[in-house]
Amino acid sequence: MPKFIIEREIEGAGNLSKAELYGISQKSCGVLSGMGTQIQWLESFVTDNKIYCVYIAPDAEIVREHARQGGFPANSISQVKAVIDPTTAE
Repeated sequence: MPKFIIEREIEGAGNLSKAELYGISQKSCGVLSGMGTQIQWLESFVTDNKIYCVYIAPDAEIVREHARQGGFPANSISQVKAVIDPTTAE
C-alpha cells in the first residue's frame, strides 16, 4: 500500500500544548475509525509552523477526505517513492 507525507501548515504548531496535541490526535483517530481500514496514520512530526504526517493509504484522495472530515489542513500530499537511510550507503 502506498505511503504519503502530508504537510499541514498550522501557525504556532510547535507551541501546541500536550492537551492540544492530544485533542488533534483524538480527532484524527476518530475520523480514521469511521473511514475503515484502508487508511492508517503512522506518525507525525511537529515543527514550528507545520505538522508533517505519514499515512498509508490506497491513494491521495482518501488522505484528502480524512483531512476534510477532520477539519485539518492538507497543504501538500506527496506519495513516497523510496525510503533511504544510512544503511542505503552500505
